Amino acid sequence: MLRSLFTGISGLRAHQQMLDVTSNNIANVNTSGYKAAETTFESTLSQTIGGSGAPTATQGGTNATQIGLGVQLAGTQSNFTQGSSQSTGRLGDMLINGDGFFVVSNNGQQEFTRAGSFSLDGNGHLVEPDGSILQSAAGGNLDLSALNSGTYKSWSIAPNGDINGVDAAGTTTTLGTLALATFTNPGGLMRVGDTSFTAGANSGTMTIGAPATGSLGSITSGYLEMSNVDLSTELTNLIISERGFQANSRVITTSDQVLQTLVQMT
Repeated sequence: MLRSLFTGISGLRAHQQMLDVTSNNIANVNTSGYKAAETTFESTLSQTIGGSGAPTATQGGTNATQIGLGVQLAGTQSNFTQGSSQSTGRLGDMLINGDGFFVVSNNGQQEFTRAGSFSLDGNGHLVEPDGSILQSAAGGNLDLSALNSGTYKSWSIAPNGDINGVDAAGTTTTLGTLALATFTNPGGLMRVGDTSFTAGANSGTMTIGAPATGSLGSITSGYLEMSNVDLSTELTNLIISERGFQANSRVITTSDQVLQTLVQMT
């Protein structure tokens, strides 16, 4: 009887974790560059009541008798499919068409993101809202300090990641090229908040280069990649997790009622 109680508790815990993941996805349905997560369950150890027996010349074989001890969260998986594009008209907003992540430096820590909302700071760096600095394909911070000198009247971002300045005479100069990164296993990246990731032990080989080279996607300026959360799927998962939680609650209630009956009989 205690076994069924603990099994029900494991079900409550697992479906609460599913609910946590689902609610986070729904909360980020309008977060630029957010990648949805999903939960995977697995059964826990089983208790063997009776062992199996091999068949003999005079007797058939028997299968083991086992009772499962509940469920647990096997892991969470990130969905890296590309989200829809939204036109913003801001020059610093960038959309990656295809594979790759923007490479940024957050207080010296290398991070990767699909959220491309950047703006120029006082030192001529393209930075995210949290101050993370966009990195150059040549290595180090992308230095656009020349744009603050007054030499260039306008600037633009090309699909290949080149940052081009245009002077008063109409001459175009490439001031730098932003970097994109790909991984053998993007699912192995670690979420660190602010829609950013860091390399993990299982993310595989990292390749950094200029956009539109190799397997790296191209850049579209003036657009942002929206969240890839499918709201209809998440609302369905919300119902599934709620029903699973209710069902396991019922298991606990029923087990308690049977246990109470047994106690009263003694």
